[in-house]
Amino acid sequence: MAKELLTKERLAARKTSDETVEDNQPKNLRANVMPTSGYGLEIDGKMKSQHLTADAAMQAGIALKTKFPLIQVKVFDAKAQERIPVELPKA
Repeated sequence: MAKELLTKERLAARKTSDETVEDNQPKNLRANVMPTSGYGLEIDGKMKSQHLTADAAMQAGIALKTKFPLIQVKVFDAKAQERIPVELPKA
């Protein structure tokens, strides 16, 4: 009986600690769902992250494009419903 009680307490403690960890991490977007506000970063046709500003999305896109130049990166403007291709700055 005491063993069951101890196990239930551990499970309750684990749930609360897991919830705090999950609250601090950004929510993963589903690849087939378009953002309704802000700006999304689209990689090879799939939404990967959401940003509050166009500059933040563009900077993330340029960083990825610099590291992996062959991928197709676009910034999706949720309000205007349009995609802006991310190009590397010409040297």
